[in-house]
Amino acid sequence: MDKPIRTITIVGGGTAGWLTAGVIAAEHLANSENGVQVTLIESPDVSPIGVGEGTWPTMRGTLKKMGISETDFFRECDASFKQGAKFAKWVTGAEDDAYYHPLVLPQGYAEINLAPHWLPHAQQIPFADAVSFQGQLCERGLAPKQNTTPEYAHVANYAYHLDAGKFSVFLTKHCTENLGVKHILDHVTSVNSAENGDIASVSTNNHGDIAGDLFIDCTGFNALLIGKHFHIPFISKKHILFNDTALACHVPYVSDTSPIASHTISTAQKNGWIWDIGLPSRRGVGHVFSSAHTTIDEAESELRAYIGASRPDLSDNIAVRQITINPGHRQVFWHQNCVAVGLAAGFLEPLEASALVLVELSAAMISEQLPASRQVMDIVAKRFNDKFLYRWDRIIDFLKLHYVLTKRTDTDYWQDNCDAATIPADLQSLLDLWRYEAPWHNDFSQVDEVFPSASYQYVLYGMGFSTKKRATMRRSENSHLAEQHFLQNTQLTQKLLAGLPSNRDLINKIRQYGLQKI
Repeated sequence: MDKPIRTITIVGGGTAGWLTAGVIAAEHLANSENGVQVTLIESPDVSPIGVGEGTWPTMRGTLKKMGISETDFFRECDASFKQGAKFAKWVTGAEDDAYYHPLVLPQGYAEINLAPHWLPHAQQIPFADAVSFQGQLCERGLAPKQNTTPEYAHVANYAYHLDAGKFSVFLTKHCTENLGVKHILDHVTSVNSAENGDIASVSTNNHGDIAGDLFIDCTGFNALLIGKHFHIPFISKKHILFNDTALACHVPYVSDTSPIASHTISTAQKNGWIWDIGLPSRRGVGHVFSSAHTTIDEAESELRAYIGASRPDLSDNIAVRQITINPGHRQVFWHQNCVAVGLAAGFLEPLEASALVLVELSAAMISEQLPASRQVMDIVAKRFNDKFLYRWDRIIDFLKLHYVLTKRTDTDYWQDNCDAATIPADLQSLLDLWRYEAPWHNDFSQVDEVFPSASYQYVLYGMGFSTKKRATMRRSENSHLAEQHFLQNTQLTQKLLAGLPSNRDLINKIRQYGLQKI
């Protein structure tokens, strides 16, 4: 029990496996004689699912921590900049129904809540435009920085869109060549138990038994360790989040000079929504929907109609891939000496790109709190489970928020999403509260919330939610400060619109010349 944790065995590759391996190997010096040994076992014939190609801004810090060059990342992963998400037709379904959830925080977010001061002007200017500049940058297809801005630094906060398959290959090369991760391509045939119930080793076809002090399950929906070996129950959330099927495809650009959207476009449909993600070489487009409310053929027809609006020459013959989704997560994620990361832990739906950030957060906490020995592992495991059960609940709340605020009544899908029985109790309590006061920092209990109150503001007020005016609110000093921030945002918006290159122009320059090192 007192033996130091020195060997980490990751079963499964893909983005989840290699990000986890890279984070742990970089922090615990896997490439040195005294470092932690990290081994990743990957099946030679499993391809990545690649549903989510969007990240959060946290990915910049993760890549930097792993010692990855942002220039190399752009060149090898077909990556582009992401500055937020545009939600179209989620409120009324009308052609002009759209709002932004940008990645920058509202002006003055650390010192003042601008939402109450914007509410009297809600009919004149959208909330996102009043408190941030990023929606305007996205509307014009502008980049979040200039080519003279150093790697990972920013003018406007940003994340990435990327090719999941190329990203996994890129991470594999970096982790094995630079970070000391041992890579084994083989099939795992059995999981072998120790006397205390831990996993002692896994057996493989060609490499025998591979032992480990800590095992990380990155085997995707297969959940070989956490599910099939330990039988940790899966908790379905389909009664809250209905979408259980996705149809995905790749859509070529008209030419290699076509604009690249610097945001995810999420367009609501009759029984789900369509994502549209711009990469340098193509668009990733897919329709996620509820099979209880529509058929595969009807959903595919909607997807092809969407593609036809921009590429009528391709809409009838483009190849579409079907993906089954089971929205939910494991009852616990760390059991004995095994922790599940990525799809093995669970999946909800592609909305707001929560899948990859959960991988990042999991890898970071495992690495930062890596148990010194088996004796203290259960303490760390409980903290990990408590933290991530909370995080999954908050993500579920936030995703459901997008559905319950709709005014659409054109299908059972939208009406059923507003049924009070499908709304989590914590979310309903917050909605009740926010009818009288705008979301703010103290509405949530964690200092490292996955979604800050600003994100709730962007969605709430983007979808036309109304917060009643408080007659007792102190006005004079706060009103003056709010006016200053509104003015600063207007000035900053004009400055950035005039000074930033297009998304494609900057990506082309990065590929040709590279970004400055920090």
